[in-house]
Amino acid sequence: MRQNPSFTMTDAGELRRLLDANPWMTLVSNGDGGLVASHYAVLLDEDRDDLTVVGHVGKPDDGVHGLGERELLIIAQGPHGYISPGWYPPGPNVPTWNYVAVHLSGIPEVLSAEENLRVLDRLVARFESALPQPRMMWQPPNDEEYVKRMERGTVGFRLTPTRVVAKRKLSQNKSDETVDEIILQLDAGRSPYADPRLAGEMRRAHDAIRSARSAQLLPDASAPAEPTARPTNQEEL
Repeated sequence: MRQNPSFTMTDAGELRRLLDANPWMTLVSNGDGGLVASHYAVLLDEDRDDLTVVGHVGKPDDGVHGLGERELLIIAQGPHGYISPGWYPPGPNVPTWNYVAVHLSGIPEVLSAEENLRVLDRLVARFESALPQPRMMWQPPNDEEYVKRMERGTVGFRLTPTRVVAKRKLSQNKSDETVDEIILQLDAGRSPYADPRLAGEMRRAHDAIRSARSAQLLPDASAPAEPTARPTNQEEL
């Protein structure tokens, strides 16, 4: 993913929030047969406070990814969506696509069977706990032998990234008025492209931008405020 200073994400807390909120990820490696991609749920490592993640693949997928032997790229995709030029002020404009994405790269560590079981248990608990009658991994009719047999068909991994590329392209190159209109359109539900999650990410990013801009004016609030230039960027569709 090509990086752009205007859209770079570096705050570890924000990156962890996005990884936790978007656990369905894409795993990419360059195997003996060329590039291969798989799709699995991946979680932050609960024993770490960095960007280390844990997950598993089926044994056939491990055969093509070669976990522990070569670099693995894990892609987390946050909210994304089409942004119409009709939401901009009158004038020449083109559409774009707003999105949030995090890329984690490194050589993963292969987990022991016991560690893998704990990760699988966490995965089931994470998603079942939202249901009115959750079915946890170790509950009947599952028994210990059945669960261990299922574990033997998977390979667990832990990846502490040696390279992180994170980007949120959320109209940072537009005026406050235009940003507010885009958020309104995404939130309103009248557009076929409405997406409250994307609107929420835009609101979060631009609240931070506006707070930082206001803080720069605080030391001399009595002085006339200089206009603050927004980052320029030609990245559109």
